[in-house]
Amino acid sequence: MRTEALFRALADPTRLRIMRLLGSMELAVGEIAQVLGQSQPRVSRHIGILCDAGLAERRREGSWIFLRSSTDGDGEQPIRSDIARLLTRSEGSDPAFAEMCEADRLKLAEIRQAREEQAQEYFASNAHDWDELRRLHSSDANVERALADALGEGSLGRLLDIGTGTGRMAELFAARADHIVALDKSLAMLRVARAKLQHLPAESIELVQGDFTGLPFAPASFDTVLFHQVLHFAHSPPAVLYEAARVTRGGGRVAIVDFAAHQREELRQRHAHARLGFADEQMLELLEDAGFVPAKPISLEDGELVVKIWIAERRRAAERNVG
Repeated sequence: MRTEALFRALADPTRLRIMRLLGSMELAVGEIAQVLGQSQPRVSRHIGILCDAGLAERRREGSWIFLRSSTDGDGEQPIRSDIARLLTRSEGSDPAFAEMCEADRLKLAEIRQAREEQAQEYFASNAHDWDELRRLHSSDANVERALADALGEGSLGRLLDIGTGTGRMAELFAARADHIVALDKSLAMLRVARAKLQHLPAESIELVQGDFTGLPFAPASFDTVLFHQVLHFAHSPPAVLYEAARVTRGGGRVAIVDFAAHQREELRQRHAHARLGFADEQMLELLEDAGFVPAKPISLEDGELVVKIWIAERRRAAERNVG
C-alpha cells in the first residue's frame, strides 16, 4: 500500500532530517552525508527508501547524484506538501527534533558557502574572456531590461531556461514564473548556477543537465522557453528550434536573445561560436518553420555587436493542422 510505504519511509529520524533538508534546496548525496555526519552508503540506503516511497527524486549529473523532494503531480492529493508542513510544525513542538534540524541548517550554510566559493573561482578563471565579449555589445542591464519589457508583465508560467549558464536569467525571472527549469550541458556551469540560485525556494527551481538538441522533457511541458546568448552555439539551429517547439505548449512563447549577423570571425575560435549571429529574415524563417508566429524583432544597437531579441508564439494545434 502506498500510504503504508509513506509512513514506513518516515519512521526514522535520519529520513525526517533528510526531508527537512530537501525542503530547503536540492542536494548531492555527498552533501547530505556531510550534513548528517554519516557515511555515504548509509545515507544512500535512506535515500533509496525515500525515493521508493515517492517522497524524493534522484537525478544524475555527471558522476554526481542529486536529490530533491518530489513535487505533487497534477491530479494527486497534495500529500507531500502536507508532510512538509507537518515536519515544520513538528520542529516547533519537538525540541529535540528542532535541535537536530538547527544543527543541520548550520552545516547546510557551510555547503552554500562552499558552492559560492567554487563559483567565484570559476568566474575568476574565465573573467577575461567574458569581459572581452561584453565590451562588444550593449550592457547586460540594457539587454535584461529590454527582454523583460518584451515578455510583458504577465506570468511566464513554467519557464525553461536553455543554456542557463550562470543562472542569471532564471534568477531574473523567478518571481514571474510558476516554476523554472534551468538546463545546461556543462557541469561546470550548472555548479555556478546552483550557487547563484540556491537562495530560491527549492520547489520553484530545478537544475537539469541536458543538451538543446534532445531536451529531456515531455511535449508541451512549458509556457515560456528562453535562449539567452545560446543559439549561436548551435550547429543546427533548425533542429534546436524544432526541439524547443516540441516542449512548448500551444500559445506558449519562445524568447531568443542573440547577436545580429556579424563578421567577427575570431568569435568562432575564441568563444566557440558556431554561428556569427542571425539576420532577421533568417531567424523569422527558422521560427516559422519550427511552428512559431514571430513578433517584430527588437534591436539594441549601442555596441559594436547588435543584440537582437526575437519573441514568437507557438501555434496552437488547430492552427498547425490548418497550416
